[in-house]
Amino acid sequence: MNEDPLPDVSVVVIVYNDAARLPTAVHSVLAQTLRNVEVVIVDDRSTDTSYEVARALAARHPGRVRAFRLDENSGGCGAPRNHGITRARGTYVLFLDSDDVLERNACRNMLEAAETTGADLVSGLCVRVHVDSRAGKESKWYPWLYTRTRTLESVSELPDLLVFDTLSTNKCYRRAFLVEQGLEFPVGIHYEDLLFSAQAYVAARRITLIPNRVYDWNVVDKAPTKSISNRRAEIANFAHRMEIHRRVDRLLADRGLPELKFFKDVKFLKHDLVLHLRDLPLRDASYREEFAAIARAYLESIDRAAFDEVEPIHAICAYLLQKSDWDNLLPAVDTLTNRDKISAPLVEHDGRVYWCAEHLDAEAEEGAFARHVLDVTELGYHAKPVEKMFLRNALTTYDDAAGGAVGTVRMAGRITNPLGVVPPGARLTGELEFGARRKGVRFQTFRCPVDTLRHEGEFIAWEASADLARGLRPLGIVDAVWDVRLRLFVDGVRTTTRLTVSEPGLAVGSSPVRPRLTRLVADRVVPEVSARGHLSFRVLTREKVDELVGRGVRGTPGRLAKSGYRKAKAVRRKLTSGDTKIRIYHEVFSRLPLKKGLVVFESHLGRQYSDSPKALYEEMRRQGLAFEAVWSYTGSGPAGLPAGFPPDATLVRRWSLPYLKALARAEFWVDNQSYPLKLTKRPGTTYIQTWHGSALKRMGFDEPQWKLRTRHAQAEQQRVLDRFDRFLIRSEHDVRTLARAFRLKERTLLRVGYPRNDALVRARAREVETGARERGPLAAELGIPDDRAVLLYAPTFRQHGGRQRRFELPFDVERFADEFGDRYVLLVRSHYLNHVVLPPSVRGRVVDVSAHHDVTPLLALADGLITDYSSVMFDYALLGRPMFFFAYDYEEYVHEGRGTYFDLLERAPGPVARTEEELYVALASLDEQAVKYAEAREGFVAEFGEYDQGTAAQSIVDQFFSQWRRA
Repeated sequence: MNEDPLPDVSVVVIVYNDAARLPTAVHSVLAQTLRNVEVVIVDDRSTDTSYEVARALAARHPGRVRAFRLDENSGGCGAPRNHGITRARGTYVLFLDSDDVLERNACRNMLEAAETTGADLVSGLCVRVHVDSRAGKESKWYPWLYTRTRTLESVSELPDLLVFDTLSTNKCYRRAFLVEQGLEFPVGIHYEDLLFSAQAYVAARRITLIPNRVYDWNVVDKAPTKSISNRRAEIANFAHRMEIHRRVDRLLADRGLPELKFFKDVKFLKHDLVLHLRDLPLRDASYREEFAAIARAYLESIDRAAFDEVEPIHAICAYLLQKSDWDNLLPAVDTLTNRDKISAPLVEHDGRVYWCAEHLDAEAEEGAFARHVLDVTELGYHAKPVEKMFLRNALTTYDDAAGGAVGTVRMAGRITNPLGVVPPGARLTGELEFGARRKGVRFQTFRCPVDTLRHEGEFIAWEASADLARGLRPLGIVDAVWDVRLRLFVDGVRTTTRLTVSEPGLAVGSSPVRPRLTRLVADRVVPEVSARGHLSFRVLTREKVDELVGRGVRGTPGRLAKSGYRKAKAVRRKLTSGDTKIRIYHEVFSRLPLKKGLVVFESHLGRQYSDSPKALYEEMRRQGLAFEAVWSYTGSGPAGLPAGFPPDATLVRRWSLPYLKALARAEFWVDNQSYPLKLTKRPGTTYIQTWHGSALKRMGFDEPQWKLRTRHAQAEQQRVLDRFDRFLIRSEHDVRTLARAFRLKERTLLRVGYPRNDALVRARAREVETGARERGPLAAELGIPDDRAVLLYAPTFRQHGGRQRRFELPFDVERFADEFGDRYVLLVRSHYLNHVVLPPSVRGRVVDVSAHHDVTPLLALADGLITDYSSVMFDYALLGRPMFFFAYDYEEYVHEGRGTYFDLLERAPGPVARTEEELYVALASLDEQAVKYAEAREGFVAEFGEYDQGTAAQSIVDQFFSQWRRA
């Protein structure tokens, strides 16, 4: 009699008290497209009917399903999985939890990969499925590891695999490999996956990763019982995590893999530790002390170099935890949870800004490390005005029975005053604002004044009484949660804070309220702490109403109501989607009649009121033309409207329906970059494209990446460019470069120069005529002394790894200030897509002017320009003043980027420095450079700015808008 063939794959399904979901997990294995698969169910001595269900499944599928039961409950996943390994008969083994499922092709895909590559371990993509999410939310588990199929001879080739994907369940193991290596899950300790996966990774002779979805990890966000990994309120949970980490570290040390330990240290600081740190404000003193003792021992083993690889706040929290400095750690955890919040008073020391003053004076190496970790200068807190700050406001008092007034809550707190941004003599007023929490809008609000505000140096203390019984009026059970904010006014300037509950058990009690419908619905609120640690109030519904609501939700009316709600939300999403807006633009707005005299202006995609569109707009206003102006904007200021835009124009948010309607009806479009690509310009609309600089680097269809696009993509791009009716040209260089790269027709070209440069040409003419240079009010605004020359550093856009980030100055700005601070004031203006942070040590000698959107006044002010490859060189040349070129990364920029139209090293009308030393040598002789390169600058202007004659705006008005002049 022939024996049954051994299965290709054994799937070990572990279960504990999960009888309801076990069949689904098992059926996901039985339904695999690979048929020769067996299911090995191991019950961890459940107290429900799980084992009976398992036996029934085995009876219905003899030979394919086998069921086993442990003699006693192990309390974890390790023991049942180990038992499953011993019972498995397949060539390969997978693990499945009873509440999850396998993707139907998982076994086939993993088996084929293992057989093809000879891998001991195959890993595929796990997807977290949020089963109680109405929208069917899914999140991929570290998907960058699974973008393609690849085989590793050692996990050292991809450290992120060991560090991040610590699951055991999205993997297929050669059973012989598990047996030979003696690989087992640890028993009696949680986080067993971390150790088992690490052991498997380092022991595997070959590992294959596949981009296929293999495992669905079902997550119940609102589960009544938290999973083991989420029981962070139990100190044993953290102790287990630390013990597992120590075992993995010993494993890596024994295997001679210290470089993997370093990557693991980095991940520990920015992930594992953070999970527990965020909960510290909710824990009592005894928990904190025990937590710190466990963490401190492990942190001593962390490579200090790992602190440089994480965000500053991660390193700060880890360091302060190591020191058990609770006074500074708990505020730091607030910033860890709320990244933009400034939670510490900060301290300025030796021209640098530190999180706190403590630990800076420690001796020798320890003090140096403390200063290194606690240095937050680069975060730029010191450069923010109070209205741009999100300040910590720690609740210190909460009393819902103050003075015996029913429904009145007495509260007090302390607002952090970093670096004394709120001066002692400032006029302070404040108010508490309570708002019903509704997505995207605060529909109902009420406010009450803050009774007391006191300046206490590093903090602003406040006290207030809120009559919730009179002010808080929930609309039945709709307005279930009310958030509270404190709006602080400093000399009339507003900053808004949230109330952080600083200690567990601080905000307790309940207060009566008067709902707008009926008190049968709800009549009390209780304080609660949000996930981010902020105070809010939740409306308590009455018991009978709760019962009725619950019954209604479960019944047919509830199903209909929920269905209607979901449909309404779907309709709203559809109506506000980009595709719908584009359709409305073409099918509705574009059928409206054009509006004579309507001009839509836009600069740098709505980010600014600047550049040639601004200059043209102001010339039109100066001439008193009769037209309707609309400016597009993105972002907003403190009052909700964008800052810096003209008050005599209509402002519309980019991509809003009013914006699209204005574009559809406009007689003219004026911008310097591009209106939304998918919008077709109507035949009656004239598009004046001012552009924003002559080209050094290759543009448009001259870029290699454009040439590699499909024919369809190139045709679509050309359609966008063909919308231009007029394209401003400042020289024949523009014709040979920009016009050709954009494939513009000759009739489109408008050889008038740039309106933004009219002011520069006029400034040069006045200087030549009078022999004197006028600095104007900007110098006084920036605090520039009369005896200092002004240098402007304006680099081009820098992009690193495809992501925009803070621009790091390529020279030591503190050294610059020390060497030249008595002669020059350096203005630093980063590209509008970058930002820069200057240390306070250079205050008064180096000034960040990046917030000045319009560069023209800065150019007019500067006695010399330092740049690299920015097109600002072509504009500044019109002033005839010295220019310095800091081309420290020229080869990378030219050869690894998109290339240039000419060699800057040969054509630059000023000294080209390749190193910081060369730059400083050139800057030491400003007057000498002015004379030496005078002829070169004149030739540069003749070649690249021949049409910039100071009359560009006037010329455009004469050609297109003269009919709007009032009689």
